[in-house]
Amino acid sequence: MKKKLLAFVSCAALLAATITGCGGSKPAESAAAPAESGTTETTAAAAPAGASGDVKIALITMDSIDQHWVTLNEGAQKAAAELGVTVTFMSPNTKDDAQQIECVNNAVAGNYQAIIVAANGPDAISSALKEAASSGVKIVYVDSPANVDAEATFSTDNEAAGKTAGEEMIKALEAAGVTSGKIGIVNVNAATDSTVKRENGFRSAFEGKGYELMETQYGEGDAAKSQTIAENYITQGVVGIFGCNEGSTTGTGNAIKAAGDTSIIGVGFDKSDAIMNLIDDGYLLCTMAQNPDVMGEEGVKAAVKALEGEDLGGKVTDTGVSVIKAEGGAAAPASGGGSVTASKEWKIALITMDSIDQHWVTLNEGAQKTAKELGVTVTFMSPNTKDDAQQIECVNNAVAGNYEAIIVAANGPDAISSALKEAASSGVKIVYVDSPANVDAEATFSTDNEAAGKTAGEEMIKALEAAGVTSGKIGIVNVNAATDSTVKRENGFRSAFEGKGYELMETQYGEGDAAKSQTIAENYITQGVVGIFGCNEGSTTGTGNAIKAAGDTSIIGVGFDKSDAIMNLIDDGYLLCTMAQNPDVMGEEGVKAAVKALEGESLGGKVTDTGVSVLTK
Repeated sequence: MKKKLLAFVSCAALLAATITGCGGSKPAESAAAPAESGTTETTAAAAPAGASGDVKIALITMDSIDQHWVTLNEGAQKAAAELGVTVTFMSPNTKDDAQQIECVNNAVAGNYQAIIVAANGPDAISSALKEAASSGVKIVYVDSPANVDAEATFSTDNEAAGKTAGEEMIKALEAAGVTSGKIGIVNVNAATDSTVKRENGFRSAFEGKGYELMETQYGEGDAAKSQTIAENYITQGVVGIFGCNEGSTTGTGNAIKAAGDTSIIGVGFDKSDAIMNLIDDGYLLCTMAQNPDVMGEEGVKAAVKALEGEDLGGKVTDTGVSVIKAEGGAAAPASGGGSVTASKEWKIALITMDSIDQHWVTLNEGAQKTAKELGVTVTFMSPNTKDDAQQIECVNNAVAGNYEAIIVAANGPDAISSALKEAASSGVKIVYVDSPANVDAEATFSTDNEAAGKTAGEEMIKALEAAGVTSGKIGIVNVNAATDSTVKRENGFRSAFEGKGYELMETQYGEGDAAKSQTIAENYITQGVVGIFGCNEGSTTGTGNAIKAAGDTSIIGVGFDKSDAIMNLIDDGYLLCTMAQNPDVMGEEGVKAAVKALEGESLGGKVTDTGVSVLTK
């Protein structure tokens, strides 16, 4: 049934594209606006067009036929339905620069307010996108960008994934006793950014090895053309062939099948029914499966945010890739975003700085949600206050309780380190959320705190200058001098004021306690400050309450984290804004990483930025 549905969608898109040059799809119809994974709440209610249903977004991919793009569109339509916006899939029926340019021009002429695009190449479409941007259209990239600034990009780390593909081929060849020989590469063209990077990564895996990588051949992503290329490679005696996209991979597998020589190692990119059948039948070793649905979903959410005036900073987000082999198509994630499965009910301890702040409560909620989905046990065993001795005791209790992994937000980089080293030496997997310690871990999921702190400073400066205040004292309320996350926020905040005419006062520490932080902020106010920055939830709440108690809304309060108390202080005018993190995402991804590590996967200690947004009144 699924194959028939995909075939129907592809044929419908092909028919529309044949008639007009660009395909189309039914607009989404819904008014729901859930919170976005990885950033902040996304809603189309305040979009420039007025009513949420008036927001028109064009989705233009390389073609409308490959299952990769069909799946990307499905993700986009899902997010569009949730947000109550219209997303029109208006892609050409084949990879053609002229047709893709025509689609962009049609979107502008049709008064679409945003374009989500997967560019055929970095240059061909650039002029059309520049004209679109100059007319006020917001540009968001998915899968493959062009050489034009955009609001955001959601794509695979193609170079890293290509290297993984090469490593998989080398492992299979060496396991078969083949340590030399020719390797063929079937790519789309020499311009498409995503597939060029995949090839570069693939080639890098072979550096210093005894194989000969042949000159790349281009099949334009067409399965039939790619099969012919792969067959030519086979006549030249290759021991392996790499296909850089769905069509290239399908063609490669079909060529090996036609040759009847399964000693040739075929490795590819993207996932489709055809590719999975070739893997299951032994004509391909594996494929690098991207997450096009995630690209589509996050692309729409980003477009809506940009239309609402949010500055996304051109951020590039890796949407992940997984290595898919035979054995029923089981996935072995190779980078963030891949699927996760648990072979048993693992016991995982979640230890945050305290168990009271709404930030940690929300983080735990995200962790419990994922634990339920994966069928593992996550125990929230955090102290009731920020205290090194209590946090160390929690770590020791987790080890004594035979927990197999610990997800931890460290109070500071050093105090808890000995306890974590002992835990790791006993085989416990360590994953950091929010704030790491000075001990190696499987992975870290946190905010880019320095960048977010700088944003907080810039927001304060803008507000002060708008009020005609170009000098004066600025107070900073931090947690302590050791907590990695809040120290970085302060450093970033201070960096925003470099070269400005303000005096940043000596930082005062309130241990994240709202009452202590209020007292500190009140002391700053008696010294005539024009602004105060709170570095975490308690510090921010205390800062806002001090400004409220003083009744002086000319003092600009800027903070960090989101809670009901903070949002009320913003709505009442006692705080300008807060930097909202995504603790639920930290919790969700922390559990997934812990399970991956327990299942034997190497995560390489990767640090993932889980995003931050500026929340104002």
